[in-house]
Amino acid sequence: MIQAAPTDVPEAQETRNLAKRFRENGEAYFRFITTPGVDPTNNLAERAIRFVVIDRHITQGTRSEKGRRWCERIWTVLATCAQQGREVFPFLLDSVQARLRSSISPSLLPLGP
Repeated sequence: MIQAAPTDVPEAQETRNLAKRFRENGEAYFRFITTPGVDPTNNLAERAIRFVVIDRHITQGTRSEKGRRWCERIWTVLATCAQQGREVFPFLLDSVQARLRSSISPSLLPLGP
């Protein structure tokens, strides 16, 4: 069916665009059918960045490169700690204390099994 879809296409530009996408990425669109463990949606990724989108919408983002870097880093900390089931505040406290002592900062890598 995927083979026929891109070749027998009505003339509308939108239809041609869709057919081109199927030709170029058809296998990826339906990978969830043939590969166990692959979710048919990207809901997990969407949920992971939802708070970032909401924050940018509310605050209108930042105006400087320094502000963007800070936001990227704090959002990474928040998302990673949430994924690992870690508390954010202790991680941030340890990070600030390490910086003040000029010692090694805590890692965001998983803590292990």
